[in-house]
Amino acid sequence: MSDRLEAHRTELTGYCYRMLGSAFEAEDAVQETMVRAWRGHDRFEGRASLRSWLHRIATNVCLDLLKGSSRRARPMDLVSPSSAGSPIGTGLPGTTWIGPVPDERVLARAGDPADTAVARESVRLAFVSALQRLAPRQRAVLILREVLCWSASEVAELLDSSVASVNSALQRARATLAASGNDLAAAPRQPLDDAQRALLDRYVDAFERFDMAALTAVLHEDCTLSMPPYSLWLRGRADVLAFLRGPGCGCRGSCLVPLAANGMPAFGQYRAGGAPWALQVIEITDGRITGLTSFLDTERLFPLFGLPPRDEA
Repeated sequence: MSDRLEAHRTELTGYCYRMLGSAFEAEDAVQETMVRAWRGHDRFEGRASLRSWLHRIATNVCLDLLKGSSRRARPMDLVSPSSAGSPIGTGLPGTTWIGPVPDERVLARAGDPADTAVARESVRLAFVSALQRLAPRQRAVLILREVLCWSASEVAELLDSSVASVNSALQRARATLAASGNDLAAAPRQPLDDAQRALLDRYVDAFERFDMAALTAVLHEDCTLSMPPYSLWLRGRADVLAFLRGPGCGCRGSCLVPLAANGMPAFGQYRAGGAPWALQVIEITDGRITGLTSFLDTERLFPLFGLPPRDEA
């Protein structure tokens, strides 16, 4: 039984991550799901598939966790952009923010290319943040219908609801996401191509040499920089580079270790001397880097991504 349960762990973790916006909460939710399933497996009579039974349990776990909690967000969801010279301020609690997740924890290694593209799109930071704007049951409906491709009748059975209610919830959820610019009906982003890999190589080289002219060439003029747990964020290449020259000058001499997070390229950043500093998630659009999110909670995030506590290279 344990092997049959474990076969569903990646999909369940992706589902719970989209619901909760935190890799750590998602893993806790999946573990609770597995415990409940193991304890109740003698009552599982096979009237539904094991997959649907596990998702029913996971949905109930997530809905319980979401009761009374505030929605997670990104800095740009909470405040207006600041200038490079603005005070960084005080960090907010970790429960404020959408957190990153390693691709291998939430994305299947193989599958239909179209389904894989949708799955990758649906764990992007911006999309997961948009999901948090939905009421929890709407969130579940949209993920089950649009990402996992369940039928309306299957979702209705899982939620002890009606097909009409599920379709109504899906319609409202789609409208909310479309208004936020995060519509899965749009063409999902494809895996990195050679040009994007070359762009990332140029970014790594420029960042590690702290070459502002080279960084200018790879950053989009409207790129953003955010640094959870701080609410401050910047918009525009000029402000991002001014920040790096000023308050961010401690990044000079950094080393970047390639990773994959939220269906996007990412890097573990170690400052000169080997101290961990940030987990960077990179967004690319139209041949330029349009988003840099530096998560600074390295004490928790580096072990999650399998990164050593120091760079000894």
